[in-house]
Amino acid sequence: MKNFLVIGNPINHSLSPKLHNYWIKKNNINAIYKKQKLEENDLENLIFQVKEKKIDGINVTVPFKKTIIPFLDKLTLEAQKTQSVNTIYLDNNKVIGDNTDIGGFEMSIQKSNVNLSNKKVLILGAGGVVPSIIFALTKMKVTKVIISNRTKEKAENLKNFFNDITVIEWGEVPDFDMIINATSLGLKKEDEINLDFSSIDKNKLFYDVIYNPKETSFLKTGKNLGNITINGKLMFIYQAFLAFKIWHKLKPDINEEVIKLLD
Repeated sequence: MKNFLVIGNPINHSLSPKLHNYWIKKNNINAIYKKQKLEENDLENLIFQVKEKKIDGINVTVPFKKTIIPFLDKLTLEAQKTQSVNTIYLDNNKVIGDNTDIGGFEMSIQKSNVNLSNKKVLILGAGGVVPSIIFALTKMKVTKVIISNRTKEKAENLKNFFNDITVIEWGEVPDFDMIINATSLGLKKEDEINLDFSSIDKNKLFYDVIYNPKETSFLKTGKNLGNITINGKLMFIYQAFLAFKIWHKLKPDINEEVIKLLD
């Protein structure tokens, strides 16, 4: 039996096992997918287990998307450009780090029938998935990407990879067409972002990468102000779809049953 897992800290909120095990069963694959909470000093041993073929594939979530990189043998172009890894597999005895968050985000926007060409996008946060989102937004021809992070220095560091971005102070709310919450604020029900959106026109797009809970306080605020809201469910499904395709060499179905499975 093949072994797959998702690692992170925290990890309880992850619905990856539910989705992957559903697809594994549907496709009659002899495998199991689990979740595991780790500390940073566990990463080296974990990758050793991939080399030893005890683990067949890993998904990586916060806070290890970058810290896992030194233990890998090779990065795909997307993972290299973003310095972010969310999918790991063995190829010719080399441990490969890939990034399916880029494609996951891009496909979630396409499936939501949103055109971001010539639009201004404000991103809250600078860690984990943010480089992947910037990479995808650039491909989608947005005119401006603005980053606001509680630690400004971390946002400024992104300029090493994406020199066209604008960094602003946390708390500033400039004009935007789309705003993305890529912070972890929202994983807990009591989490509030505490930004003032009262000066923003209606019909903007509020997008949260969090999918569990399905409506964060950030999305509730956006909706109450008359804006369009999208949670991270489609991005989550499509990044998983791309990882599944890499590991099992087949495309799993994405249908109403899959979407309801995660409600």
